[in-house]
Amino acid sequence: PGNMKITTHAVHFHPHQPLVRFIEEHLHKLETFQSSLLKGEVFLRVNNQSVNNKTVEIRLAMPGHELFASHEASTFEAATIRTLAALKSQLKKFKTRLSRDRRH
Repeated sequence: PGNMKITTHAVHFHPHQPLVRFIEEHLHKLETFQSSLLKGEVFLRVNNQSVNNKTVEIRLAMPGHELFASHEASTFEAATIRTLAALKSQLKKFKTRLSRDRRH
């Protein structure tokens, strides 16, 4: 794992340690795209409205910028993978924009 500090908040329940480890391991992989990630804040929620009742929200902080993504799925693991895919896409766009701005 890199230097990013990860905090996981479960709303109205206590998550199992394997789930927390799963989220943290996958979140640390984003550091290969952006080494300046300082903090990852994860919120886990359960709603009883549908089959896809597990929500994962992730907020990433880096110097001067913040990224956010959220997804719902039938499991926290699936929601985590989808949320991280969205963040990975945002990080790639951010890096492209950053390198373009440096050239001008």
